[in-house]
Amino acid sequence: MTELLEHLEAKRETGRKLLVPYLMAAIPNRDSFADAVIALAAHADAIEVGLPYSDPLMDGPVIASAGERALRNGVGPKLALELVSATRAAQAPRLVMTYYNPIHRMGEGAFCKRAAAAGVTGLIVPDLPLEESGDLRRHAADQGLAWIPLVAPTSSRQRVAALAETCTGFVYAVSSLGVTGVRASLSERAAQVTAACREATDRPVLVGIGVSSAEHAVEATRSADGVVVGSAVVAALVDEGLTAAVAFVEGVRSALDAQASVKNS
Repeated sequence: MTELLEHLEAKRETGRKLLVPYLMAAIPNRDSFADAVIALAAHADAIEVGLPYSDPLMDGPVIASAGERALRNGVGPKLALELVSATRAAQAPRLVMTYYNPIHRMGEGAFCKRAAAAGVTGLIVPDLPLEESGDLRRHAADQGLAWIPLVAPTSSRQRVAALAETCTGFVYAVSSLGVTGVRASLSERAAQVTAACREATDRPVLVGIGVSSAEHAVEATRSADGVVVGSAVVAALVDEGLTAAVAFVEGVRSALDAQASVKNS
């Protein structure tokens, strides 16, 4: 069992709904990034860190803009991992989301070693097909990195089962088609993809993409074990500052805890 999975399973066994905020590396800037991770981790079960990349196919305007800002400030994948290494005081595990090209350029084994040395516990690679991921998954396992597969709402039962079988961290249930971004309502497909994932695995299932408010998080976790919240956190951090971002994440955490308390009472 990976460190990340063990951590999340222990949290889940208490009845807690899992919360994973997303941050772009080097945002709001290099010097304050570690403070942001540490502050948000106090209310989270893990922190997902995006590595800046010039062609972020899955990212919507908010996260893509944050990545461009980081790149303009000279932060690429290697420096981003160094910044993650400076967040070891965080009270929650850190995992990274990156596209495959930076991994390929660095070398799969070298990337996984560098990530593990930086204290990373898990890996999300949204543009790497299942059929081509075997070598990277082996390198990740060698370094103790959890593999986090993404399951689309259009995936067949057979595809969901195949993806879930690779999971050594949590299953990322994508609630809607398209790129990341703040949405007015949670996709009606969230419950459907969660149910498909639950049928395929007993590993934690977290809903992401379009989870933009405490209300969305509560709705998603009626069926899922937790949520990943990205664009809304990044937008709060960039537009209003760390205090606002922490308040937003704290509000989501409080709503999830209140839901769990009612359910267990």
